[in-house]
Amino acid sequence: MSFKVAFIGAGSIGFTRTLLRDLLSVPEFKGIEIAFTDINAENLKMVTALCQRDLKGNGLNIGIKATLDRREALTNARYIFSVVRIGGLEAFEQDISIPLNYGIDQCVGDTLSAGGIMYGQRGIQEMLAICKDIRDVAEPNCLLLNYANPMAMLTWACQTYGGVNTVGLCHGVQGGHRQIATVFDLDKKDVDIVCAGINHQTWYVQIKHEGKDLTTSLLGAFEQHPEYQHTEKVRIDMLKRFGYYSTESNGHLSEYVPWYRKRSDEIIDWIDLGSWINGETGGYLRVCTEGRDWFKEDFPNWMKEPALEYGNDQRGEEHGSYIIEALETGRIYRGHFNRMNNGVITNLPDDCVIEAPGYVDRNGINMTIVGDLPLGCAAVCSASVQVQRLAVKAAITGDDQLLRQAFMMDPLTGAVCTPPEIWQLVDDLLIAQERWLPQYEESIVAAKQRQQTEPRIQTKGSTGAARFTPKTIEELMLNRVEAVRNAQAADKAINRSQGSN
Repeated sequence: MSFKVAFIGAGSIGFTRTLLRDLLSVPEFKGIEIAFTDINAENLKMVTALCQRDLKGNGLNIGIKATLDRREALTNARYIFSVVRIGGLEAFEQDISIPLNYGIDQCVGDTLSAGGIMYGQRGIQEMLAICKDIRDVAEPNCLLLNYANPMAMLTWACQTYGGVNTVGLCHGVQGGHRQIATVFDLDKKDVDIVCAGINHQTWYVQIKHEGKDLTTSLLGAFEQHPEYQHTEKVRIDMLKRFGYYSTESNGHLSEYVPWYRKRSDEIIDWIDLGSWINGETGGYLRVCTEGRDWFKEDFPNWMKEPALEYGNDQRGEEHGSYIIEALETGRIYRGHFNRMNNGVITNLPDDCVIEAPGYVDRNGINMTIVGDLPLGCAAVCSASVQVQRLAVKAAITGDDQLLRQAFMMDPLTGAVCTPPEIWQLVDDLLIAQERWLPQYEESIVAAKQRQQTEPRIQTKGSTGAARFTPKTIEELMLNRVEAVRNAQAADKAINRSQGSN
């Protein structure tokens, strides 16, 4: 069996490497073609060397085609993994720090809220360019497997405006599934779930063990768990008030809704500082910054370590390899995928991107009909969908009025800022990120004029409820095991942190 798989934004120490391991753990795929592309030549070279070493260590005679030329990598590709971060860590830092000046305290800032909206503005333009290249040079009807955030916005743009068959993939459902099994003291494989909603706001609407429904018992189990009662306060509170558990981490979920991060002196009541993912201000940016620095410093040691072992026992939970396996071999795979709704969730708009159960075989990716979400859960998702709709249309058209409306409708931004503050904030972000926003050229000229001539609104100047300084290389060296674990936690972001492709 032979076909080509391309990785866009491949300059990662972790995510590209593990996706490749998962893919080549399928026995039938030992003769496929692999192409890597990235705009960072140094990272691309290092990751290619590491993956090539892994291939050799597993006895595979596959030569990775690594190139800075995206179209070359995409030529004749049947499957394409996209893991890009447009603007890199420089733009990511602006996504966090500029809104923070206005009191918008984000933990991650890559899906919704001010940071997620701007990330989408940068990403959508580049994803449309990627889609054009795919249409021009890839195999007809190839599949784009998008791992980049903001997941729903990018997948929406690629599918609706890019003319490319796209599926958005995330591991949030698997992570929450594991937690649910833990609080019931069960093995994950023995707990059956149905999860539905939108990416990062997907709800476990059904939980069963040996046919017994556990959904209504979940709140008590989480409240009594010795760890999660402290680390998942936002998720437990949402479970208490809406009746269903949400997929995303405590810190992530807290920035999608208007209730938990709007008052700086109360944020600390809802977060836990044992791990960045529990709500640390700018926590993901810090982890990504440390991971990038450690990647460069520690790379020679990675090359000295044993190769990753390929095989079913070592295969991870990321959906991508299983989807390709099902499409190529006919072996059925069930997962949770981000696709256009088209009636899957009947009380969310048909044209939005939902996350719901689906099955894959030789016939393609087939989504199952969920029906109505519980009304409160649907309301939470609907608020985010309208922000996504405005943000996607703004990115496509370069209409800064739509962009400002997206900011106004964003739950956390609207809870913290007045309309005049939002207008000024958007000006500040457009000016700061001008190089990645060609569609806003005229709007940025006007924004600069306002910035120079109009009185500025005094901003709050917040430093964040719980913001930590990234560790230096010397500090990271004191605990290499922890530094490696940290780099692996950030590997998806490192992979995307090298800018557009």
